[in-house]
Amino acid sequence: MYPYQQLFSFTQEVFLHMGCPSEDAKLATEVLLDADLRGVDSHGVARLSGYVRLWEAGRINVRPQVKIVHQTPSTATVDGDGGLGLVVAPYAMEVAMGKAEQVGTGWVSVLNSNHYGIAGYHAMKALQRDMIGISMTNASPLVAPTFSTDRMLGTNPIAVAVPTKNQPPFVADLATAAAANGKLEILQRKEKKAPQGWIQTADGQRTTNPHELKEGGALLPLGSDRNHGSHKGYALSSVVDIFSAVLSGANYGPWVPPFVSFLSPPADPVGKGIGHFFGAMRIDAFRPADEFKAHMDNWIETFRKAKVKKGEKAVLIPGDPERLMTQQRLKKGIPLLAPVERDLEELGKRFGVKL
Repeated sequence: MYPYQQLFSFTQEVFLHMGCPSEDAKLATEVLLDADLRGVDSHGVARLSGYVRLWEAGRINVRPQVKIVHQTPSTATVDGDGGLGLVVAPYAMEVAMGKAEQVGTGWVSVLNSNHYGIAGYHAMKALQRDMIGISMTNASPLVAPTFSTDRMLGTNPIAVAVPTKNQPPFVADLATAAAANGKLEILQRKEKKAPQGWIQTADGQRTTNPHELKEGGALLPLGSDRNHGSHKGYALSSVVDIFSAVLSGANYGPWVPPFVSFLSPPADPVGKGIGHFFGAMRIDAFRPADEFKAHMDNWIETFRKAKVKKGEKAVLIPGDPERLMTQQRLKKGIPLLAPVERDLEELGKRFGVKL
C-alpha cells in the first residue's frame, strides 16, 4: 500500500520533469490520482508511463496554449493545443461552468487533446457550484460496432454528477463498452482470463484471452451482443464520438489516435487529436436548488429502500462504490500491482525521483 500523498508527490515530480508548468503538473496529478482513490486503477498511476511515452514520441505538448476558438453565450469549442487531457479537460469544464453561471447552462466541445483520465472527475467539478456536470470523451478505436469485426470506436465513457442536500451526490461514470481496455491490462498483469462478453477475436468469435487485442481482436460494446443490447452500447458510444469530435473538429471513429506510443496515429486524420464534451447545468435554471436537492435526497433514499434480492447486501446508488473506496484508500493507502510498481520505479530511475 502506498499513501496517497506519497504517490501524489512522485507523480507530480514526474510531470515536472517532463516540463509541465508547476500548476499543470499539480492538476494533472490530482486528476490521475483521483482514479486510484476511486478504485478505477486502470486510469490512475498505471497510466503514468503511457503519458511519458507519448510525450517522448512528441505526441503531447506539455506547455499548451489552451484556448477558446469559437463560442456563443452558452457554448464553446476549445482547442487543447495537443496538451495533456488531464489539463485541457479541467480548463474546458471551467468554461462550461462559467457559461452556466451566466446563462443557466454551458456546453463545451474540445479538439486537439489527449487522454483525460476518468470522466467522473470532470463531471464532479460541477457539484461544488450546485450544478449538474456532464463529461464524455472519445478514445482509441478498440471497440467493434454490433455485427462488425472492425475496431471503429473507443470505450467512450459518459459521466453525470448530480448534487444532493444531505445524501452523497449521484455520480454515474461508465464506459460504453462492455469493459474498458484498462481492465484488460489489469487482467494481463494478473495473468487472469477475461469474462465472456468483453472481447472477440479478429474473426468475431468470443474469447476470454485478455491479450486478444494484440492479435487483431476487438472489445465489444456495452451489452456484448445484439440479443443482450449491444446495439444500445454501440449507439451510446456513437453519441459520445459525435459530441466529442464531429462537433469539435477532433478525430473520430477509426481516426482517433491510439493511446499507446508504439502505434502511430492514422496517416489521414480527419481532425486534430482526440475530443471531449462537457456540460454544466445550473440547478436554479430549472427549479429552486434547495427544492431539487431535497427531492434528490428523496430519490436516493427511496432507491436505497428497494427490496434486495437474495444473496445481495444492498441496492447501491451510482457513486457509492467509488465514494467508499476513496474513504478506504485515503485511510489505508493505494495498492499497486507489481508490474505497475516496476513501471513507476523505472520512471523514478530515469527522472531521478524516488518512489
